[in-house]
Amino acid sequence: MSEPWRLLSLLPLPNDATLAALGDVAERMKLTLLPASSVEDLHAALADAEIVLGAWQSAGAQHVDTAAVAATGPDLVFVQQPSAGVDVLDVPGLTARGIPVANAAGANARGVAEWTVGAALALSRSIPFADGGVRAGGWPQMDVVRRGHGEIGGLRVGILGFGPVGAIAADLFAAFGCDVAYWSRTPREVPYAWLEPAALCARSDILVLALPLTPDTHHLISADLLAALPAGAYVINVGRGNLLDSDALVAALDSGHLGGAALDVFPVEPLPADDPLRRHDRILLSPHAAGATRQSVARIVEKSVANLRRVLAGEPVIDVVNGLDPVIRRRR
Repeated sequence: MSEPWRLLSLLPLPNDATLAALGDVAERMKLTLLPASSVEDLHAALADAEIVLGAWQSAGAQHVDTAAVAATGPDLVFVQQPSAGVDVLDVPGLTARGIPVANAAGANARGVAEWTVGAALALSRSIPFADGGVRAGGWPQMDVVRRGHGEIGGLRVGILGFGPVGAIAADLFAAFGCDVAYWSRTPREVPYAWLEPAALCARSDILVLALPLTPDTHHLISADLLAALPAGAYVINVGRGNLLDSDALVAALDSGHLGGAALDVFPVEPLPADDPLRRHDRILLSPHAAGATRQSVARIVEKSVANLRRVLAGEPVIDVVNGLDPVIRRRR
């Protein structure tokens, strides 16, 4: 009988929760749990791992970044990332080492899409502003009215990116009576109009960013496209922070051209304490937690563990993001 696979789990859950989530996999693999660690401890554990089950938080020592990849041992053959995004991994470095990387694509799409609609409602009804005023001892009833308090039914929604998040968000907005259009590289057979980004911005009272970050989408939403939005429009970013020029966003809000913004993602995470985004009362801030519902977390873990079971069974893993062979084999 061969030795059990050596699995390093970086899931940011209590050890007992991780063991429960892994189920029989925890018994069939030699498991090292490292939910919180120093960089030194992480690198030491990586030196002996064959498989890594990654972490999903955007801050912490558990990133398999360039330095961590350099510290991995010769036996590492697979990284399962328990999130749709793989930003916390050095994917080029892992690819150069011939290590397949898989994600949990779509598992948190419903959670992110619902947050998107919730954020649109919060902005349009000035909910954070009103809550803050009442908590501070005031009664900002007429201030809310003067801010342009409104309903989202009948507004025109533009969605940049029509993956699982964009598709679900489109249906949810449509259920509110919104006029939905979208852009993706490939038009889909859906009941919504496909428009180029500039045309989409020009007709969007609510603009949703649900794209991955690539060299082509970096700062896709620039000062020019923000200026093209209708007066009073809202911008909601659930994709990646650098899709949006943050300085241009603040300037558009300061000028009064935009009605507000909701951001779940940022160019630097955690958001620096002195970042101008923190000071603006027309920006709703969220700590990259739009998809962190209990249902989404359960689906993410379930999908990740299913891939580990495929490794044990000698079956191809799914959702490999770096184009390598999905059949995971030991190096020795």
